[in-house]
Amino acid sequence: MSYATPPGWYPDTGAPGLERWWDGTAWTAHTRTPATAHAAPEQPPAPAAFGPPSLPRPHRRGPRGEAGGGSRTKVLAITLSGVMVLGAAVAGAVLLGRDEGGTPAAPTTTASPPAPVTAPTATVSSAEPDPDEDPVVLVDQLNGVTLPVPEGWEKPESTSDDAPTIRTEQSYDCPGGAAFCYHGTVATRTARGGETDVRALAEADIVTAADKAYEEDSLGRRTHGGITSNKVLRAQELTVAGRTGYLVRWQVTTGEGPGGYVQSLVFPSSVGAGTPVIVRFAFDAGAPGLPLSLMDTITRGIRPLGDSATSGGVGASIGP
Repeated sequence: MSYATPPGWYPDTGAPGLERWWDGTAWTAHTRTPATAHAAPEQPPAPAAFGPPSLPRPHRRGPRGEAGGGSRTKVLAITLSGVMVLGAAVAGAVLLGRDEGGTPAAPTTTASPPAPVTAPTATVSSAEPDPDEDPVVLVDQLNGVTLPVPEGWEKPESTSDDAPTIRTEQSYDCPGGAAFCYHGTVATRTARGGETDVRALAEADIVTAADKAYEEDSLGRRTHGGITSNKVLRAQELTVAGRTGYLVRWQVTTGEGPGGYVQSLVFPSSVGAGTPVIVRFAFDAGAPGLPLSLMDTITRGIRPLGDSATSGGVGASIGP
């Protein structure tokens, strides 16, 4: 019965963590780490029933358990040679594993390939478009209304009083100097003071609207030379955004320039407790493309937030 160990890679008992090649007769100088086993030119078979000995002694035993004299001597010589080779290899590995200062070198590791990256799946939203992003709609979230933006008008990102505002795109030097003016401006705001009577609010606010537009600006500058006179053009009840409101319109004459028209429109909000909403208009007189009828067009286009059922509401564009 044969007990010879077949050639292959086996754990090196003299150097833990390494494998050494057994050529079927003796240990060789070839070693490797188990981590590189996949790159070995030959994979070892399953170990024999008794496993590879630390010092293999492949030979045949005679019928009475004695080996032949010459063969036994040869095997012992080969074994001793293998032990010497193993010792030299282990010593070399230890020396090579240290740097010049005697510190063991850091072990070499094999970087694992990065995990595959899966691109995120885009989620398609079925939500309605945000009216705030619509260039032809001014949205007043606080008061729950929208206003149409006429052609040639813009929605400024900020204003001196932080009120939702639309205005003509082109500015010009104010007649009174020292500032820039716009031919047309419309802004919304919430009524203050607890007053709920829309007529009383409109009649009181028209004075403020005229002063802000043509008397003095927020910095106290008389951009139009001040108001010299005024004339009431309209004062009436009307329905705005489904609510009953009131409108007052003035024509004003100024110390500098052609003067203009101001309007205060007041109606209950469609949100919350229905606190009144004030919409102030200011149009320069005689400005190209700015007829007084555009005030009426914008007024008719005011809608409760989210209502786009009729023309002039969310998403509609109007001209002068």
